[in-house]
Amino acid sequence: MEKHGIILFDGVCNLCNGFVQKIIKADSQDFFRFASLQSETAKTLLANHPIEYLSLKTIVYIEDGRIYSKSDAALRIAAHLKGAWRLTHLASIFPKTFRDRIYDIIAKNRYQWFGRQQQCMVPTAELRSKFL
Repeated sequence: MEKHGIILFDGVCNLCNGFVQKIIKADSQDFFRFASLQSETAKTLLANHPIEYLSLKTIVYIEDGRIYSKSDAALRIAAHLKGAWRLTHLASIFPKTFRDRIYDIIAKNRYQWFGRQQQCMVPTAELRSKFL
């Protein structure tokens, strides 16, 4: 069993970076570790998996050797957090195809709606240990 859940995200996406920042603040157990999908770390972790995971169209979550993407990843991540995050589990009542369709709409428009950065986020010294 892995000690940490690993979240791979689009490092230039403002929405994704905001999501990561919120997870870091809510992660009272220091469970999560992060890497951008553009990183060599992500390429290594996903080397034996479908290339779609590196396409920047989804967040990827790795826990206990299993890989989750799209809405499944978001729900699995939220399940480890306390407070209002737990309410996102209610979305699991909807079929995966429906949840992923909504996810795909947001992912397709995220740069237009939320913007993007010129380069991947560089963690501060105090957060560096959370990034792979």
